[in-house]
Amino acid sequence: MKNCDWDAITLAQYLDGELAPDQASRMEQHISDCPHCSAEVSVLVSMKRSLRAADRHFTPTAEFRRKIQQQVSRPQSKWNMRFVWAFAMLAVVLILSIVWLVRSRRVDTFSEVADLHVSTLASTNPVDVISTDRHTVKPWFQGRIPFSFNLPELAGTEFTLLGGRVVYLHQQPGAQLIFTVRQHKISVLIYRESAGLAGDLTDGNVERRHAFNVAAWKTQDLRFIVIGDVDVDEIRKLTQLIQIANK
Repeated sequence: MKNCDWDAITLAQYLDGELAPDQASRMEQHISDCPHCSAEVSVLVSMKRSLRAADRHFTPTAEFRRKIQQQVSRPQSKWNMRFVWAFAMLAVVLILSIVWLVRSRRVDTFSEVADLHVSTLASTNPVDVISTDRHTVKPWFQGRIPFSFNLPELAGTEFTLLGGRVVYLHQQPGAQLIFTVRQHKISVLIYRESAGLAGDLTDGNVERRHAFNVAAWKTQDLRFIVIGDVDVDEIRKLTQLIQIANK
């Protein structure tokens, strides 16, 4: 039975990044400690990812667009000219829909990254390989993802490596590494660079996006994303450590 003060609406607001930073930070800690809310968050995240997958599945095909364009451009006799406008309007709607889909998928990158981070916080088993030793975590990924990366030396820093797991972003396999600083968790996601993977994330600087700070950059053929609700300076410090390790 639920015995906490958080409700489903507040959980949904947290997932959508609508909570104030201090409230979001309290929610993160609460999710880690409350089995009921952890389960609720897992269900909500799964639902959001399923809806995105359905959106991609039912995208109009190139063949469908070609047929519509042929119908619009084909010479029409006088008796059916009234249908030209109908086809033209349909083509306009189709083009606008395609533009909207492309834009929404770009924006989706941050949402998917945030969902991966939140689902990790809510999970009772956030990592598949549990170790603070980078020489144990890195080899675990060999054969599980189609690339290699380096982990930073954390001795003398405020960060601790918890472990990692294989996750998918835009249907591409990648690594999710979990670091802690004080009581907070930070996700580092690593993928092969591909068109559209960066999405709406700006390379270089740390950005405040809703309840999270996030940094993204490209090194050689890999895309790195760091996300957490910690201070900008802590995201920047961890980012610099990872960049140095992967030069």
